[in-house]
Amino acid sequence: MAERPGRTKAFAWALYDWANSGFPTVVSTFVIAAYFTQGIAPDPISGQAQWGWMQTLAAIAIALLSPILGAIADQGRRRRAMLALCTLLTAIFTALIWFARPDPTDALYALICIGLATIAFELGTVFYNAMLPGLVPEERMGRLSGLAWGLGYAGGLACLVLALVLFIQPNPSPFGLDRSTSEHVRATALLVAAWIVVFGWPVLLALPDPAGPRPGIGQAMRAGLAEAFNILRGLPQRPAMARFLIARLFYTDGLNTLFAFGAIYAAGVHGMAFEEILLFGIAMNVTAGLGAAGFGLIEDRLGSKTTIMVALGAMIVLGTLLLLAQDKTLFWILALALGSFMGPAQAASRTLMAQMAPPEEVTAHFGLFALSGRVTGFLGPAALALVTDATGSQAWGLATVLAFLALGAVILAPVKLVRHS
Repeated sequence: MAERPGRTKAFAWALYDWANSGFPTVVSTFVIAAYFTQGIAPDPISGQAQWGWMQTLAAIAIALLSPILGAIADQGRRRRAMLALCTLLTAIFTALIWFARPDPTDALYALICIGLATIAFELGTVFYNAMLPGLVPEERMGRLSGLAWGLGYAGGLACLVLALVLFIQPNPSPFGLDRSTSEHVRATALLVAAWIVVFGWPVLLALPDPAGPRPGIGQAMRAGLAEAFNILRGLPQRPAMARFLIARLFYTDGLNTLFAFGAIYAAGVHGMAFEEILLFGIAMNVTAGLGAAGFGLIEDRLGSKTTIMVALGAMIVLGTLLLLAQDKTLFWILALALGSFMGPAQAASRTLMAQMAPPEEVTAHFGLFALSGRVTGFLGPAALALVTDATGSQAWGLATVLAFLALGAVILAPVKLVRHS
């Protein structure tokens, strides 16, 4: 019975992964992204370009704000309040997408809403991830992080399936939704906003901020800016942390590029139609979630760094075989096997940062963690585009992903875990 409060807090924390994963799944990847490029933008080509520029500007804002706001949260002991604000803003700006009609004149409005929601979502993960070290002993962090990451994949898929069954597929649409103005698609944004609010609140009640004096906002901002500057300036004297952040920069670029272009490759090389692409994406998310949860059960014994290295190595091998595969069935098998290692690489990275960051600066370090996942997000897609253009081959273009994964693994290999009491 003594452990029940700790278990309650851990479950409330993990549930937030379930709550916020509806946004990247429904908004950023499957439904709203397709609605913007095919329904709002003047044409799919300009829509893809506009979407890309919006994501680039959002990434710049996230990279600039994450370390600073993380440090301010450390100094002001307002991690929970800042997570609540980011969660609320994500839900509000997501809900406002409902008003984006299938008309090019609404393109800027839609991009602003989606961009601001993306910024709030990513900043929220900084404060959320920083709560991990205080929940369980270090020897159980990997288990909790992996299980929560797997729960996140499940939550994203559950929200997507509900969106498809409740709004997109029924014809005529329920609730009097007008399909001619895409209300059945726009309603999925309202679903995501409600999903975030309904499932995201327990962590805000169960996990109070660390005890201690709470300085004023102005004092916290000044101290936070100084902390962020000192951490950045001190990275050269902390080679393990610096190498980890640089390694994650490269292999995260590879993972994000694989997520973004895997379906495009499957459609172009293996002739998958839209329905099959959607099924392919769902299946990849299922295996990624199962992999994250499964590896979470053994990560604490393997070690977080070893888990990342195993996952990267497996993805490089499977990815190479996948690019050589000519048979669609073999492609499916290899792709789903590769997907099972995506989640573990991401979940174990979160655990490793939680183990390496000093407790008093953990939120600021997760700000750097967010920065390393965003600051060079253009490199992966740019390398893929350049090689695809130069070779005229989608396979050679996607092979650049393997180079990013390998480079990240090489940089990470010498890192030794430096723990902080």
